[in-house]
Amino acid sequence: MRTRRLILPAIPLGLAAIVLAGCAVTATPASTSTDAGTTGTTVSATTADGAEAVLAANENATVVRDDEWSEADAVNVALAGDGATSSSSAVTVEGGTVTITDAGVYRLSGSLNGSVVVSAPDDAQVVLILDGVDIANADGAAIDVRTADDVAVFLAEGTTNTLSDASSYSEDADANAALYSSADLTITGTGTLTVTGNGNDGITSTDDLAILSGTITVDAVDDALRGKDSLSIEGGTLTLTAGGDTLTSDNDEEETRGYIVVAGGTVDATAGDDGLDAVSDVVITGGDLTVTAQGDGLHADAALAIAGGTVTVTESNEAVEGVDIVIEGGDIDLTASDDGINAAGAADSAAGGGMADSGETLTISGGTLVVDADGDGLDSNGSITITGGSTTVFGPTSDGNGALDSNGALTVSGGSLVAIGSSGMAESPDADSPQSWIAALASGGQGDVVEVLDSTGTALVSFTAEKDFATVVLSSADLVDGGTYTVTVNGDAEVTVTEGEALAGNAGGGPGGGSSGGPGGGQRP
Repeated sequence: MRTRRLILPAIPLGLAAIVLAGCAVTATPASTSTDAGTTGTTVSATTADGAEAVLAANENATVVRDDEWSEADAVNVALAGDGATSSSSAVTVEGGTVTITDAGVYRLSGSLNGSVVVSAPDDAQVVLILDGVDIANADGAAIDVRTADDVAVFLAEGTTNTLSDASSYSEDADANAALYSSADLTITGTGTLTVTGNGNDGITSTDDLAILSGTITVDAVDDALRGKDSLSIEGGTLTLTAGGDTLTSDNDEEETRGYIVVAGGTVDATAGDDGLDAVSDVVITGGDLTVTAQGDGLHADAALAIAGGTVTVTESNEAVEGVDIVIEGGDIDLTASDDGINAAGAADSAAGGGMADSGETLTISGGTLVVDADGDGLDSNGSITITGGSTTVFGPTSDGNGALDSNGALTVSGGSLVAIGSSGMAESPDADSPQSWIAALASGGQGDVVEVLDSTGTALVSFTAEKDFATVVLSSADLVDGGTYTVTVNGDAEVTVTEGEALAGNAGGGPGGGSSGGPGGGQRP
């Protein structure tokens, strides 16, 4: 794991437009490209500064835009059986392999038992229009981009296209995906693409991989989509099934690469391992993302930022994991068999050990967040800071974990927090947390209605528990410093508590959770 740390700015609601990716390239050297973070298409007008800061810390991604080439320039390539015909001298056919050797726009149609290979000059832009193709290669990749500067795969309107590859690859295979590119790869258009990765990955680029549009289905024995330097999704409807990760970026040799950005589109991802896995950062600014994963839901070795869109993790080990996590917006619903959100993995975590604050951060400044976790609900080996948004945590039923668990400070200065869970490791906000809070030993079961009433009997909050619980923590601007409140379950008064008083048995101060053996959190002096 790399040691790069990005300290995110604590800006609760500062919103700014960002640029995800720029115009790409002509068939000239890459110096003519416009890259992410400079100028180009604005993908979100409501992206908060934390996500923007994460993107700015990474290398720019290259994308081929539709206005950088013309269909009128297309050369027809008719695929047929184990061969093809074309009028272009840049298209050669030999033994089931159709090779494109120069820059340009090529319209492919028909069926091929073999492979389409791009072997163009290093400064070439190549556009492949898939106009109703079925390419199956029993010996390797269906499309194999070996050399070029940038390649676009355009899915022609109203067409259905299929790609499938070999059932296995040798360890030293140069290409190991049904659609494989050694150059920057962009997929766009309004047609349909179905990719079956029989031997390894579905779609791979060893540079930048960008999905702009199209209806794309990928089923792969290992990873569905892999962009080594970066993986960006701006649009389209994607259905991804993978034995490994559904979306991954894994350049671990350059600190500013190996990141994933989801800015739009609809993504339904089912993974045998992680849903999203980046060796640097994961940034979500828009779109509709649904993840079902046997491993982590969303994992980043460095920063993970959610600033917009809809994120639903229906099954995972840990739903969201990163060193520095910031949630600034969006509609987020997380389910995990272990921790719901886990800020962990800083370089000094091992050195700190135990319950020491090792510097990780979890910051929530906006959005609507619901967490259902069998382990800790919100967990940070460092601090947890809530400055805005709506956060609801349905925490563990066993006493070995807590709805809230921080090794460092746990402060709430805005927004709302409701957290229920077991009592053995329960934690409440720190004594000096700016916004008022209450913590109560109140028990109930799944489906019970929980309310918090003020001294006049007015309900300040009402919700239905999604699982059994023994504690209730609430922080809200509606609470009054030092006020008295009653927690009811199904209309029956469970307990009356005073604002700012920690749960009975708390030793007071210091980090909660972990090996403390009892409820954590602070108590106002």
